[in-house]
Amino acid sequence: MTTLLTGIILTFIMNQSWQMIIIWGFIIGLGSSLFLTVLSPYVANHWFEKRRGLAVGILTASTATGQLILLPVLAAIIENYSWRPALGLIMILSFIMLIITLLFMKNTPKDVGILPYGLEQEIQGSNESQKENPITIAFKGLFQAVKVKEFWLLSGSYFICGLSTNGLIGTHFVSYCMSFGLPLVTAASFLSFMGIFDLLGTTLSGWLSDRFDNRWLLFWYYSLRGASLVLLPYALIEGSMTMLIIFTVFYGLDWIATVPPTISISRRIFGINKSGIVYGWINASHQAGSAVAAYGGGLIYRFFNSYTWAFFLAGTFCILASLFVIIIKKQYSSQLTKEGIMNKQQCIEN
Repeated sequence: MTTLLTGIILTFIMNQSWQMIIIWGFIIGLGSSLFLTVLSPYVANHWFEKRRGLAVGILTASTATGQLILLPVLAAIIENYSWRPALGLIMILSFIMLIITLLFMKNTPKDVGILPYGLEQEIQGSNESQKENPITIAFKGLFQAVKVKEFWLLSGSYFICGLSTNGLIGTHFVSYCMSFGLPLVTAASFLSFMGIFDLLGTTLSGWLSDRFDNRWLLFWYYSLRGASLVLLPYALIEGSMTMLIIFTVFYGLDWIATVPPTISISRRIFGINKSGIVYGWINASHQAGSAVAAYGGGLIYRFFNSYTWAFFLAGTFCILASLFVIIIKKQYSSQLTKEGIMNKQQCIEN
């Protein structure tokens, strides 16, 4: 949060394009990447023994809540005043959250004298890995994960997930709507409207991930997302508000509903201790996909003077992602999982 706040403050004094690249490309990029969803598996693994999927769903859905509340407000401020008051609002909220984090956030349930939710008796596990250099831990986890086929399947699907969400919709949706004559605030309101259904869809996805086969959940999420992305150009070309609302509802329900099942599969394959690190690398592929769509969408608009092909291509890639996840083995039997089970059994015996 301090990194994010520093980047926001520096934005007010920047006056060169290279400064914007450093501030938003590196400082803000670093701060936001440390947040996002990578903290969710850590919180779920350490604070919950039961209903981890639901916990991840609620944590992830909080992203939609911020979007829901802030996007129309920021769009209205920018349209009526400028970007500075809008960024000032974000700066104030960031400072408030920094204080709240310092005062109230704890690392583990043990810090407040309670057990993880659903755990009746404390299990004494080994904390040796926490004493290692964090960079060493990260790359050691990567070297182990790349040997597992499921890691590549999840990373590939998550690359497409980032391409079809943050990179495409998050970057180009408002501009795409405005190219068909929709006002800025109206387009931002549609994006915010997605947040309402994303809040519901992601929370529900977390609940479902505790009860059903996560591969099939991801299969349907990616398939439905692909169908909705293909629908959007037709909705805008026809000027149908009804079709645009239908797209907003279906896409909103699906936006980041992929997170809880992906984390759940990662946990089952790589074990509780390693799943946080491995998911961090999987999430890196998500951000790489976002970068490709953000830049690629701009290139497509430059050559075709329209974003239509960008959305058609993203919809096609989502179908490919659905195939990636469905071929993951239902029974996870990798060596990492076996090691995790053995370690847990040894802790219980001790």
